[in-house]
Amino acid sequence: MLGLWQNYSSEYLYIITIGTIIFFGLPMLISPIKWAKVLRWDIPDKTDLAVYFGRCLGAVICVIAVFALKAAENPITQKYYFDFILCNFVLMVFVHLYGWLKKIQPLTETLETFYWAGLIILTLLFYPSN
Repeated sequence: MLGLWQNYSSEYLYIITIGTIIFFGLPMLISPIKWAKVLRWDIPDKTDLAVYFGRCLGAVICVIAVFALKAAENPITQKYYFDFILCNFVLMVFVHLYGWLKKIQPLTETLETFYWAGLIILTLLFYPSN
């Protein structure tokens, strides 16, 4: 399974970059509370901290996505970047499983667990050999 589609590693990185920026990075950077409402989170009356952390996370997500573009253009850095995102995806599964087990997140976040697990599988399928 590892690297079955490795010839398309660059294309995979381009696709996840676009998806990450559109569905996670920019919405969280620009309007984290609106993004949270879409995902059915309960919004507290005082949102300053949530907005701050949401924007910080949105900025980090955008930077990670931009570096995917750099990795897509350079086969030497691709393996390192794939390792980086695999670690991220695994941790995201654990974060979402924790919220699911503790019953502290909306159903949308619980379902997102499967999204991250799917990205782990896809990333392994596109994993470069070099």
